[in-house]
Amino acid sequence: MAGQKKPPPAVSSSLSSSRTQPLSGGVSLQPSSPRKTPSKSTKIFRRVRSVFRSFPIITPAACKFPVSLHSQHKDNNHIHGGTRMTGTLFGYRKARINLAIQENPRCLPMLLLELSIPTGKLLQEMGLGLVRIALECEKQGGKTKLVDEPIWTMYCNGRKMGYGVKREPTDDDLYVMQLLHAISMGAGVLPASGGDNSNNNNGELTYMRAHFERVIGSNNSETYYMMNPDGNSGPELSIFFVRV
Repeated sequence: MAGQKKPPPAVSSSLSSSRTQPLSGGVSLQPSSPRKTPSKSTKIFRRVRSVFRSFPIITPAACKFPVSLHSQHKDNNHIHGGTRMTGTLFGYRKARINLAIQENPRCLPMLLLELSIPTGKLLQEMGLGLVRIALECEKQGGKTKLVDEPIWTMYCNGRKMGYGVKREPTDDDLYVMQLLHAISMGAGVLPASGGDNSNNNNGELTYMRAHFERVIGSNNSETYYMMNPDGNSGPELSIFFVRV
């Protein structure tokens, strides 16, 4: 029918397409701790903070004040108002990349997204400079939490790159998380699950793990900043979730 929106293309998991293998040693990852309901004072603080963030930004050159941008936003590699999480980017180099967010490396993922950009491409973009990923979805009826939205329109550095899809972890995803449970940050290559060679055409199974700062602006906006381990510069990767 004319005027009817065309549904987004189905996105299949780059890891779940392989033959799923049981974990020989089992999964020792623990569930994330239950989220406490924000107090009334916390809700008021978040609303005030979101209002201030809507104001235009005045650069130091324009206002002529000696302002240190780094001291305004982070202290000891920590963003004020943020919650430290563990973020892992992983996938076969020629297949779609996955993003897993955990409370810490020993917890089950609280958020798992598959992004429609090849793993090798995103890592290449990050090697060239700062990367900004924006994930947008439309407001619907109901009270769905922002990170529980199933499908997102994805933009990478301002260019539309397809879709992001939230999904449940497969055995292959848990295999990766289990292998990395003792690693808080780092990058490298992992063996395929159960020695499966069916994804050899997609290249190596690559991962990058780092600390992310989660900043909640409102019920309709969250940002995850990947922090540099040296603390000498800003985040190399920022992921914005926006419900419009």
